Amino acid sequence: MATFAYIARNDDGERVTGQVSGGTRQAALAELSARQLAPVRVEEVRERTRWQRGVSARQLATAYRQLSDLLRAGVPLLRGLRLLGRGRANPRLAGVLEKIADEVAEGGPLADGLAAHPEIFPAIHVAMIRAGERGGFLEPVLARMGRFIEHQADMRGRVVGNLIYPVVLLLVGVGVVVFALVFLVPKFANFYARIELPLPTKVLLASSDILLGYWPLLLALLALLAGAGWWLVQQPRVRRLLARGQLRVPKLGELSRDLAVGRFARILGTLLENGIPMLPAMQISRDATGHILLVEAIDEATDAVRAGETLAEPLAASGMMAEDTIEMIRVGESANNLPEVLITMADTIEKRVDRLLGAFVRLMEPLLLLLMAGMVVCIFVALVVPMLRMSASIG
Repeated sequence: MATFAYIARNDDGERVTGQVSGGTRQAALAELSARQLAPVRVEEVRERTRWQRGVSARQLATAYRQLSDLLRAGVPLLRGLRLLGRGRANPRLAGVLEKIADEVAEGGPLADGLAAHPEIFPAIHVAMIRAGERGGFLEPVLARMGRFIEHQADMRGRVVGNLIYPVVLLLVGVGVVVFALVFLVPKFANFYARIELPLPTKVLLASSDILLGYWPLLLALLALLAGAGWWLVQQPRVRRLLARGQLRVPKLGELSRDLAVGRFARILGTLLENGIPMLPAMQISRDATGHILLVEAIDEATDAVRAGETLAEPLAASGMMAEDTIEMIRVGESANNLPEVLITMADTIEKRVDRLLGAFVRLMEPLLLLLMAGMVVCIFVALVVPMLRMSASIG
């Protein structure tokens, strides 16, 4: 079953965009006809393969900034899209922009053109551009989006960069142990075959034999365990239990909570600043938090706001936000400057995340080094102790 992105017009002549499933393009056209929609453009949405070059966040931010600069210089939107569509830095993005330019040339809004390519343009981008078009301030919205995406990419880069060294240390440690068990330990097996061995040496030789003799079975078992673990993590109940357990871990729980809250505050503040109403903005920011407990808290807060209540109280009841964070939200709601308060709050939380992540990495580095040294010493002792016993008995 294929998925087709469409642009159509309803009975009132209004443009409608979306996606429809069908075995063939003709089946998709028949489905649109059944919905009483006149198709303007219908294209199959193809899944990206591993070899297909994607669009990075920084490339997308650059495109938004360039389009904002062109609009500020007085270049019409359609011409600006055509210019960006001739770019060579990323052919995939250029091709998509060329298609969007064709849709704009047919009279459609820019937001609808972006919405037809959800694999590149997330819902937050579409919502902000739609608000900018309706409010007549598209150029500043594009500029703010460029800054927002670059900031998110910088934050993600700092997190990943801080975690690279511990992960490399862990992989090196595992590699050293596997190398010793595969290439070093078997050379001692025949030498120790006729003597009584201590328990550590027996365990080491048995581990080497198992790894060499049953490595296909071990790989299959690891793959099975990884698949089962991935399936379990997708279950809401398991994810909720893991999230609650993670919050109880010293430092790590605070770090994961701050990452989710900072992302939520940044996205919600940016959306509100660009004219998105509160309820749609909360729905978009909810989907971007990545933390199931915070998602549930935002759902409760959304229901409260829909009922005319404040945002701060349901978030405070969730326990996912610190008291100072809740107080800042209360002040922002009272002073009617919630977008500015949320963005300031996100800046503060992200600085705290940088400090926590740095402390976490500084703590992990010596622990991993000690673990690697301990494993090497254990292997060395297990191999050398029988030799010492033999030399002592000979002497």
